Amino acid sequence: MWICGGGCRDRLISVKKISEIDMMPRRLELVPDPLREIPQPPKELWVVGELPSLTENIWLTVVGSRRCSSYGKDVCEMLVRGLSGYPVVIVSGLALGLDAIAHRSALENGITTVAIPGSGLGDKVLYPVLNRGLAKEIVNSGGALLSELAPDSRAAMWTFPARNRLMVGISKAVLVVECAERSGTLITAKLALDYNRDLLTVPSSIFSATGRGSLDLLREGATAITKTDDLITELGLEKIEKRMIALSKDEGKVIALLENSLSKDELLRELSMPFGLGNALLIEMEIKGMITEVEGTLRRC
Repeated sequence: MWICGGGCRDRLISVKKISEIDMMPRRLELVPDPLREIPQPPKELWVVGELPSLTENIWLTVVGSRRCSSYGKDVCEMLVRGLSGYPVVIVSGLALGLDAIAHRSALENGITTVAIPGSGLGDKVLYPVLNRGLAKEIVNSGGALLSELAPDSRAAMWTFPARNRLMVGISKAVLVVECAERSGTLITAKLALDYNRDLLTVPSSIFSATGRGSLDLLREGATAITKTDDLITELGLEKIEKRMIALSKDEGKVIALLENSLSKDELLRELSMPFGLGNALLIEMEIKGMITEVEGTLRRC
């Protein structure tokens, strides 16, 4: 059963089995306020797992192409990772491609994530089949699955645009990581403008077919996001000063050199140390989360 706790209209508390995570869909007794305010609000909602608070967190919908490039994957992982420690909920559609990458990145960095698939939430119909394991991980990690469709409803052509309005409606902002000119992601972007939500977009190369839709969105007024600080600012969050860790002399040199991003070869030349030792140092710093590689260049985290 789902109950509204403490008199708060949008803080919904799940009563779960102690022995195991309950994957059975439950009907919400109350539709959250943001979804009541959109055109054609849902008549009912079904949930699996724990729906995070809408008042204590900022909900961010992250979307993009199913057939994303390595650039799109790297950028999505970088931006989501940078939100670790902030009161943010990552929302996406459980689809293959950037949806799954956004969910997975949230899980790996301790960020609560909510999936809104284009199907009912029953185990036999949950779509896509390949991401049913991911859906269970989301629930096991304290997140939730959400749908307006009856639990036994299968995905159909019309269910995806319908669920897109829920993803947009429940969030403060929509981040388009990468999309092509005729991508279904553009439907979600248009809804963000219609629903008066912030529309954020990652710029892509003008030579990239997978990112031409993103460039069109920028031309139409979307806000460009090129680093996590941009995202933190647009979400209205107060920047957290990351905990300082002791650096070795070589690690400190790498951090200083990466004031601007460099390719691995450029950085190794600047370090002026044997290739094997330098390469091992960079690998260790990536594992520690100090630096990351995005589209062939190394950057500070």
